[in-house]
Amino acid sequence: MTETRPLWNERIERMPADEMRDLQLARLKRQVAYNYERSPYYRARMDAAGIAPGGVGSFEDFARVPIMDKAEHRRVQEESLERHGTPYALLACAPPEEIVRISATSGTTGIPTLYTLTAHDVAVVNEMHARKYWRAGIRPGHVMIQALSLSMFTGGLPLSEGIIHMGACVVPVGIEGGTRRVLEYARLTRAHALIATPSFGQYLIEQCPEAGAGDARALGLRWFFCAGEPGGGNPGVRRALADGFGARVFDHTGGGHAFHGISCDEPPEEYKGMHFVSEDHCLLELVDPHTRAPIAIAEGAVGEMVFTFLDWRGGPFMRYALGDLIQVWTRPCACGMPGMRFKIVGRTDDMLIVKGVNVYPEAIRNVLAAFMPRVTGSFRIVLARPGPKVDPPLRLRAEHGADTRAGDLPALEADLMARFRAELRVAPAIEWHAPGSLPRDAHKTKLILVEPQGKEA
Repeated sequence: MTETRPLWNERIERMPADEMRDLQLARLKRQVAYNYERSPYYRARMDAAGIAPGGVGSFEDFARVPIMDKAEHRRVQEESLERHGTPYALLACAPPEEIVRISATSGTTGIPTLYTLTAHDVAVVNEMHARKYWRAGIRPGHVMIQALSLSMFTGGLPLSEGIIHMGACVVPVGIEGGTRRVLEYARLTRAHALIATPSFGQYLIEQCPEAGAGDARALGLRWFFCAGEPGGGNPGVRRALADGFGARVFDHTGGGHAFHGISCDEPPEEYKGMHFVSEDHCLLELVDPHTRAPIAIAEGAVGEMVFTFLDWRGGPFMRYALGDLIQVWTRPCACGMPGMRFKIVGRTDDMLIVKGVNVYPEAIRNVLAAFMPRVTGSFRIVLARPGPKVDPPLRLRAEHGADTRAGDLPALEADLMARFRAELRVAPAIEWHAPGSLPRDAHKTKLILVEPQGKEA
């Protein structure tokens, strides 16, 4: 733990912007040609759009390639199964004997989408994980509890291997063993860091006394890494995690693929987004979520994230839209760490429209978190029918804080309504619930419930 260099890969991570763009373009040209030659799906898609690999000589040329999303990905998987007996024959570029790992999304919104990797791709993923954790201060000798799902999830085995690659020690407890098992191994291994969803982190803090572990600070954790769901960029959530564990809190993204980022080492209230650490292996674009028209990457720009894997051999995604709406910042960060920054604003498929106003669950979380501990921060949005259009008022179930009495609720609700109107331009109807009464989820918390009118809470 005596290594003092601030970056894992100084040469690449501090590469000047013009050199990085040159590297990206060179790799992009090779990747497009590789995809066209080896993937029946990409070849047919480019032929239909009238794009030849040799005709992609610039980023502008490349923007003519059609965008792919998860629905299209699933369709291609099904077609591949029907025609070839495997779900990835049409999309994967490497032959089966070179595929060494298949990871998947969580599948919470449908059939899981598969990621196919060669040994080369696994090495790329390991490199990206090392870059992130090294920036946060993790070094060989540090022990990291991995409390995310280990079953096929991109934050499972790929994350474990990345930690091992950088020389730190991983304890892959997973979330499948439950709360007590995570706490038990955190104590037994004298862990320095915990990787979990923000909601599970908050749940652990609540459960520590009931599980006989005392105050969560007694675990001795020095780092808490948020992953798997939004919330790691929310100042209120970050403060609750930092105070609850007595740890430094980092927001980070990226599992078994090429898009990775991690936040600065800053106070919880001063979230500056996540530094993009994988520009040499991932081309990032922004598009309008409705029209898919390009949006220039500039200071403060907001758009749907579209990414392309560079120097990837297994199943390289090309102009892939995951459905994440992000905001980017291109000016140098005050923390001194290199790299453009981004913040996940919300999911395009979670967007609700209330009287013409776009509302995201993460925005609701941000407002509630500002009122902790008068509220716990746990909530659910309840719809009479699937969105995005919502008949007002927006129904919200929220937990009041442990020290908030019934007589305090009218004043609390008035303060909340003023903040909701000012920041989100909505006035939800709030159902108050006791602390701990809303279900806690170890995995991604489902914040939107569809319940026909009249169903009991």
